[in-house]
Amino acid sequence: MTESAAPYPSTPIAQWSTYRRLLPYLRPYAGALVVVLLISLLSTALGLAQPYLSKLMIDQGLLRKDMNALLWVAGLMVVVSLGGFGVNMLASYRHVKLSAAMLFDIRVALLRHLQTLSPRFYGGFRLGDIMSRLNSDVSDVQRVAADTLLSVLSNLLFLFGAVVMMLWLNWRLFLVGSVLIPACILTFVHFQRRLTTLTREMRERGADLGSLLIDTVMGMRVVTSLGAGPHEVARFKRQNDAFIGAMLRMQLASFMTGALPGAILTASTAAVILYGGSMIIDGRMTIGTLVAFMTYHGRLFAPIQVLMGLSSGLASARVSLGRIFELFDTPAEITERADPVPLPEVRTGMTFEQVSMRYDRDMVLRDVDLTIPQGSFCAILGPSGVGKSTMADLMLRYLDPQAGTIRIDGIDIRDIRLDDLRRAVLLVDQAPYLFNDTIEANIAFATPGADADQVAAAARAAGLDAFIARLPEGYATRTGERGLALSAGERQRIALARALLRRPSILILDEPTSALDGETERLIASRLRETLPDATIIVITHKPTLADLADHVITIQEGRVHMAARDAAPHG
Repeated sequence: MTESAAPYPSTPIAQWSTYRRLLPYLRPYAGALVVVLLISLLSTALGLAQPYLSKLMIDQGLLRKDMNALLWVAGLMVVVSLGGFGVNMLASYRHVKLSAAMLFDIRVALLRHLQTLSPRFYGGFRLGDIMSRLNSDVSDVQRVAADTLLSVLSNLLFLFGAVVMMLWLNWRLFLVGSVLIPACILTFVHFQRRLTTLTREMRERGADLGSLLIDTVMGMRVVTSLGAGPHEVARFKRQNDAFIGAMLRMQLASFMTGALPGAILTASTAAVILYGGSMIIDGRMTIGTLVAFMTYHGRLFAPIQVLMGLSSGLASARVSLGRIFELFDTPAEITERADPVPLPEVRTGMTFEQVSMRYDRDMVLRDVDLTIPQGSFCAILGPSGVGKSTMADLMLRYLDPQAGTIRIDGIDIRDIRLDDLRRAVLLVDQAPYLFNDTIEANIAFATPGADADQVAAAARAAGLDAFIARLPEGYATRTGERGLALSAGERQRIALARALLRRPSILILDEPTSALDGETERLIASRLRETLPDATIIVITHKPTLADLADHVITIQEGRVHMAARDAAPHG
């Protein structure tokens, strides 16, 4: 870990037009949103009736000392208040339910897109940044998208209704109360623009902090063994200070965005009280009219502030929108044809025809021609970095060759349905990933219908039976975060059992026994053929034990591939 990492480039703030890309997530809920909107508008209308009822209570009931009018108006106020409460609660409940469904849809769509991206994308993108976009940014965008239509229409209706009522009550008083509103709006717009920039900065510093924490926790063994605890704490402090600084600047701008316009609007309230009070003293206005006007005027601030806040929220959410659609717009390197070919059971095997692959300027594989017969046991040998794992990635279409063709049973694998290809061809990595679950759940992962007997048979084939028998909880033993409660060899065997349970036609093992002793290695090698008698088994290894068991040995040297039957001279 370096003392200070180079900063990642900032994500551009999305254009306003980008909000149109959220329409597919809103469209399925259009009918339900209309119902919520109508309920909300009813609640708004009930709210507009309250101040006028106050006028009637004062002018018709109190000042005239009419008890009947007072009781009638008070009863009507209770009914309107209870009706508004019930309607508002119903609208809120329905709105939260719809918002949760939309949030799920956006996250699922983003998760499915992430599943199409190649391993190289994840090698160059920070995990903490991805999690920040999936959680915080998606939540912000969903909240704004779901709230905007509902809030804009209900607050515009209330604003329009309040303005009409104030003009009807006294148009001169309305002009006095409205004179400072333009200054309020200009002040808000100024700070809102600054808030958008500062929100992006805070998001990026938060992603930096999250990535550092994930990096440190995942590398805790290295940190501890090197005595680098104080170094990591100092790195955390620097990143945290940067995040806190960005957050405080954003909070100050957010406070000024709301507080300064609010102070200006409060000054207009004072002007309304002075002018209205003078009209009452002169006998040109009733007390009830001023009370009703003041109530409308006080509530006028709320929709103005909400609408301005929505504008601020929409502007700030453009930061999150840009970060989300940067992921959505990352193209998948591997795509499926419009009319892919289904892959039945593999019968003849896999062939490479003039396959070449380079990374940057380095040629990894050059004009590779070979045939791997179905049902054979092949070993791929060669020092680190010569292209052994690249061959495995090509077989699964994690990568496509820059030249040449790879075929299964004579079909170009680029024409095969991806789900079929990756069901038939399965890779067990050298450093397999285990989920924080039980051993049984890890073996049966994403294999619906697998019963306990099938899981046990796969575990036995992977040489796990004796190990699991010694565990007090057996198959219910939890593997820990990323399987770190187990040894490297135990993790490898669980991953192998997971692969064997799926019974692929072609099984690729990348250094599958690197953490095992020789006896366990020979046991697993013999059980592989028993478990998958008709499958092709391809082992990437540097160990002679597995190579000696192979029917064919593939050797890679300087980008050239040579294949030989066991005990035969190699031929290219």
